[in-house]
Amino acid sequence: MKLAPILVAVALALCVVTATPNAPDQPTREVAITIDDLPAGSSSSMSAATLTEMTTKLLATLRDQKIPVVGFVNERKLYKFGEVDERIKTLRMWLDYGFELGNHTYSHSSLNRVGLQAWEDDIVQGESVTKLLLAEHNMTLRYFRHPYLDTGRDLQTRRQAEAFLAARGYSVAPVTLDAWDWMYAGVYEDAKKRGDNALQDELMKSYLSYSDQVFAYFEQLSKQTIGYEPKQILLLHANQLEADHIGGLLDVLRKRGYHFIALGDALGDQAYGLPDTYVGEGTSWIDHWAVTQGKPPQGAPVFPQWVIDRSKVLHKPQP
Repeated sequence: MKLAPILVAVALALCVVTATPNAPDQPTREVAITIDDLPAGSSSSMSAATLTEMTTKLLATLRDQKIPVVGFVNERKLYKFGEVDERIKTLRMWLDYGFELGNHTYSHSSLNRVGLQAWEDDIVQGESVTKLLLAEHNMTLRYFRHPYLDTGRDLQTRRQAEAFLAARGYSVAPVTLDAWDWMYAGVYEDAKKRGDNALQDELMKSYLSYSDQVFAYFEQLSKQTIGYEPKQILLLHANQLEADHIGGLLDVLRKRGYHFIALGDALGDQAYGLPDTYVGEGTSWIDHWAVTQGKPPQGAPVFPQWVIDRSKVLHKPQP
């Protein structure tokens, strides 16, 4: 007779746990994960063995957590003397693990800095290996990501570039969420090489905290700009920081109510068909829409200066 109240209490507790993700103060959100600069952001200084180890760790986490991902390739990074085959194998791993590859140009050329013809040539050159690898898995090359998120110095160039991409069968992969993991990554990789665990931990905590601020900012900006939160598209990079801590970043997103979707599903959101006349320095597409509407965004989170300072020291020319 005394078991009934206990069973009721357990049932109610289970209902509360199940209902938590849909609580009124926790909106349901969706995000597609994209990862740039394959095979790795700093691959020129990374041995093939380290690159394989990093890629395996990153992909295992994404696969185990069933996260759909598109990785964008710079094929020039494949051509390191004596390591070409091993580097191509790391790209094949992405497909073997169930992910997709897209084009990020051959040499990471900015449309804002090179002529249109040179940029188009860089796109075509960047298709060679990626197309072959996709064909092995009965897949086609269908997504393109602008290096530096630069879409053109002027509107005419932007529209010509868009027509070129469409003619080659590409869908542009916009970005709405970007927490500059690449800036953290170089400092983190150096700390890891030196065995500085304290600095690695400090960088990881700062990165996750700053990412959370960025997500909150763009969620609010999107509501102010287009009236709702679209299916977001997050930009990450292939690096040691993400290989070691992408699980923590996914947890940050989950706590904000995000569910993970494929890039194609995100692009189905009507927001990505909104008028967009933005030209200039690469930035989030939510910024694009705000500027197009004559509402330049303000109040973005300030990137931690101490990380920038450390990065500058690492990249300072040696005397």
